[in-house]
Amino acid sequence: MPSGARIDLTNQFLIAMPGMADETFGGTVVYLCEHNEKGALGLVINKPIDIKLRNLFEKIELKLERPELAEQPVFFGGPVQTERGFVLHEKLGEGQGPYNSTLSIRGGLEMTTSKDVLEALAEGAGPAKVLVTLGYSGWQAGQLEDELGRNGWLTVDADHKVIFDTPVDERYDRAMSLLGFDPRMLSQEAGHA
Repeated sequence: MPSGARIDLTNQFLIAMPGMADETFGGTVVYLCEHNEKGALGLVINKPIDIKLRNLFEKIELKLERPELAEQPVFFGGPVQTERGFVLHEKLGEGQGPYNSTLSIRGGLEMTTSKDVLEALAEGAGPAKVLVTLGYSGWQAGQLEDELGRNGWLTVDADHKVIFDTPVDERYDRAMSLLGFDPRMLSQEAGHA
């Protein structure tokens, strides 16, 4: 890539290289909500924590009127702002929303951080498919590119079925399968042509 050229990995999966030793990110799949010259923001989609959505709603004094979501886990989205909720969801249909603080993501998803999306879910409305995290993963300008250059991550276009329709314990392997080859055959060493 010519120097100065910028990559945009918005709406892509960052998949931790097999063997990544980092306790926070080893074995993770991160969905990148935003990647620009200022940095990157993503949500880990395959690390559930010991909180179910019904428990989260009870903590913020809302009753969840969506039984299909009640037992869904809350996820560790990353190590930044771990006390704050992030809701990754499908774009809203006609007559729904918009919510107070929503980032529209190229590729058809949205990420909302305002409580009104949770209030809509509590009332039995809101987006059909959601993934709720506490915290997010963030990279400063150039940091993610540096990690990619050191073979820390694999990238592939995101498949929303992996986020919303794949069992949690299969998400890493499903994301890997999107690459079209067996990543266990990769070297951990960065190479230069």
